[in-house]
Amino acid sequence: MIIDFHVHCFPDKLAPRAVSQLAATAGIPPRVDGTISGLKESMKRAGVAKSVVLSIATKVTQTENINNWSAEIQDEEIIAFGSIHPEYENWKTELFRIKDMGIKGIKFHPDYQNFFVDDKKMFPIYETAFELGLIVVFHAGVDIGLPAPYHATPERLEKIVRTFPGCKVVAAHMGGFSFWDDVERFLVGTDIYLDTSYSLDFMDGEQAKRIFKNHDVSKILFATDSPWMDQEEAILKLKNLNLDKETENAILGLNAKALLGL
Repeated sequence: MIIDFHVHCFPDKLAPRAVSQLAATAGIPPRVDGTISGLKESMKRAGVAKSVVLSIATKVTQTENINNWSAEIQDEEIIAFGSIHPEYENWKTELFRIKDMGIKGIKFHPDYQNFFVDDKKMFPIYETAFELGLIVVFHAGVDIGLPAPYHATPERLEKIVRTFPGCKVVAAHMGGFSFWDDVERFLVGTDIYLDTSYSLDFMDGEQAKRIFKNHDVSKILFATDSPWMDQEEAILKLKNLNLDKETENAILGLNAKALLGL
């Protein structure tokens, strides 16, 4: 079973504008149209059994609507995470509602949501999410198209791992896009999950294999960042690293299956 732990989709009416705007900001052409149906067509071509849709509340007013949509789109192929905007006043009630709706986790994008990942004002939100058993995913490192400062660097994420030991934390983009030396310095060997989204094409293959070797292999998750990367091509990129079959199968799906409790 192949599980893509990091994709993005939008409601059909919003997808054309959202994908177009994001593509223009980042200078990256989309590989699919950003709809659920487009994602499922991609999954079928690539042999992906399940994809985890990660949405982000970039405005306070989006929080409840995003979580409602996330609950609605879940089915046998789609697992959707919710989101909490840092300034959303009723965050605790919303986290309990997320849990009650059967959503397994939440996504934060500290750059888009304008907070530093290790800001202690966020700790009560994290603590409640972890107490509820929710998985917390952070965008990590550079976001192409957005300027510095970068709000979720490996060094800052290490503080989260140290503060909340044993909790389910996922650092996207191999722990920090374009900060991979710092990933090795601060995150490799710690109790954090790293996803491969939009990374393997941009980092040295030997460094990727070194991270896989030195980190707990059960905490590496295959991910693409679709629509910004093609799922079929991303699977081939991982396979071209020539990892042993047990490691490859763990990364492609077994680790995510265990983390998601499937």
